[in-house]
Amino acid sequence: MYKLNIAKIITVLAISLVLAARLIPGPRTIDDAYITYRYARNILAEEGFVYNPGERVLGTTTPLYTLTLAAVGAVTGGTKAPFPSIALLINTIADAVTAVLLWKLGKRLKFPYAGAGAALVWAIAPFSVTFAIGGLETSVYVLLLTATVYAHIAEKHKLTALFAALSILTRPDALLLLAPLALDRLASHVAHRTSHPARPKLLPELLIFLAAILPWFTFATLYFGSPIPHSVTAKTLAYRLPSTTALTRLLQHYATPFLGHLTFGLPWIGVGLILYPALAFIGIRAALRSTRRLWPWAIYPWLYFAAFAIANPLIFRWYLTPPLPAYFFFIFIGIEELGNRAIQNRPDRGPHSWKAILLPIIIALPLLTTIRGWTLTPDHGPRRPAPEMAWFELELLYRQAAQRVNRDIEATSSQSLPVLAAGDVGVLGYYTPTRILDTVGLNSPQTLDYYPLNESYYVINYAIPPNLIRDQKPNYVVILEVYGREGLLEDPYFKENYALLHKLPTDIYGSDGMLIYKKQ
Repeated sequence: MYKLNIAKIITVLAISLVLAARLIPGPRTIDDAYITYRYARNILAEEGFVYNPGERVLGTTTPLYTLTLAAVGAVTGGTKAPFPSIALLINTIADAVTAVLLWKLGKRLKFPYAGAGAALVWAIAPFSVTFAIGGLETSVYVLLLTATVYAHIAEKHKLTALFAALSILTRPDALLLLAPLALDRLASHVAHRTSHPARPKLLPELLIFLAAILPWFTFATLYFGSPIPHSVTAKTLAYRLPSTTALTRLLQHYATPFLGHLTFGLPWIGVGLILYPALAFIGIRAALRSTRRLWPWAIYPWLYFAAFAIANPLIFRWYLTPPLPAYFFFIFIGIEELGNRAIQNRPDRGPHSWKAILLPIIIALPLLTTIRGWTLTPDHGPRRPAPEMAWFELELLYRQAAQRVNRDIEATSSQSLPVLAAGDVGVLGYYTPTRILDTVGLNSPQTLDYYPLNESYYVINYAIPPNLIRDQKPNYVVILEVYGREGLLEDPYFKENYALLHKLPTDIYGSDGMLIYKKQ
């Protein structure tokens, strides 16, 4: 009875923390989320799975999340559905289930403290909360990966196949976990077939997996010409980065899973770079003694690290979240394993007294350092507690820019649909009735013809090609000044044909304002 009560307490506590940590801040929607919302809204408007009506471009990497938003939106207002609130609700539920699964995984492996620690830290971690309230698919993606692992460990193979398929429909980089997991499943099946010839075949699992993914891949191939999101190619061409940028960011991230540098200072990053991987590897060894089937999840954070370090994309904040649940989990197991070893070497101290010390160490300290990533009164948006990194000041500025553009459109007698060019198109695309020219190229394939761009145009990691604006002649151009400082804003054609409609003060990314231009 006592153990059952503790289990209930941990479960209720984890779910309560998840709910509070997401519902108190409320929606603080990130620009990329609005891209998905616009796709969902266009589906409900019977325009098709498109960003711009009539343009069949797969500019989102998360078809499942898009369709889920559209399905919920259909019964909560149609094209006027409150997508930021819908996304918050979906993401909160997803994170709550993930927390419970982490707790259950710990219990299943006989590391209950580790499971509790991972669940509670996941509930409040800024890298978890920020993108749940930011409206991205991250929470659902992490849930599906964790559910796939849990089903695999529990030998619920049909469920594993289903969750695996859904995860890859949520984000294609799920392959980094699914490939080793499929290898483990195949090896296990071959080994059991050798000793048990009557063992069920893999065909039912394969059919479930294919039944879940083939409809989308068939539709995407026929509708878009390819199931590969266009945004994948665009991001590799538009951004200019030093070759070690991703590696450096990942090293910092893996050295600070519980944000210890906020408490102990920047030197803690050096400590964490050794401490946390070491604890994780101790945890991996201990976990694999319980079940070898866990090895795909054990190597997942490191495969993820290697893949992104080598590819060297621009590391958006939400790229850093998917490996964290596994990383948390194995670090906590490492701590608990060290505690178990200490008990064996201290015959004068019984297991119950050690556990009384272990519990606050593995749960309270990481929770306390993680909570340092929160602020009670954010300096923008709703003045309610939120993670410091739940920064959406840029999105608020784009919302103001959208209002300025809308007022100008209303004052213009033209009946044609205006074209708006921008480098960040989420908010502008969602809040203006315009056709969007995406100058990064996520949703506008014609943009890619103008990259790679001359390096002299770059002040930061992105710049707008002047020839793109010259050739496409959009009605409006909305940019941070730094995006065009050395290129577009100095271009003779642009100076002659575009007039500054309004300037919103800001120094984001070192910019001298957000600029709204209109074609003359």
